Amino acid sequence: MNTGAVTKRYATALLRLTQESGRGEQVCAQVRAMLRDAGSLPSPLEPDLSRFVGLLVQKGRQGYLRRIFRTFVDLYCESAGLRHVILTTAVPSPELEERVRKGLEQRLGCRIMMESEVDPELIGGYRVEVDGKMLDATVRRQLQVLRRDFIEKTNRIV
Repeated sequence: MNTGAVTKRYATALLRLTQESGRGEQVCAQVRAMLRDAGSLPSPLEPDLSRFVGLLVQKGRQGYLRRIFRTFVDLYCESAGLRHVILTTAVPSPELEERVRKGLEQRLGCRIMMESEVDPELIGGYRVEVDGKMLDATVRRQLQVLRRDFIEKTNRIV
């Protein structure tokens, strides 16, 4: 069976369930928390989410859980008029997060659901992902560009 179809079908079902109960924001927050740290379960789990996970286990679809949850977050954001943004930095930076949030809200003209991640391998700078598009302003990326340019200009392998 097509994994995209399965993922979309179950994510849409979870979205409808949360819309009917009016608990979409709470379920989305718990789903995002579980996506960030797969080993932790929020306590107590929202009843809608608990029922949904039980259904997935009953139907043998637990292998699709991460994909379903990611699709659900995207569908929820779309239905709530939000844009899902992922900000990745080398070190935690609440000031940068707030500046990026305000700038994107003004530029895109809508509310933003910001997710922050820390990746020390970036060395410095930040990376912003919005709707599958990425702005990479990291030191790591700049070093890659410098290396590529040096190789092209000198015809040498570094």
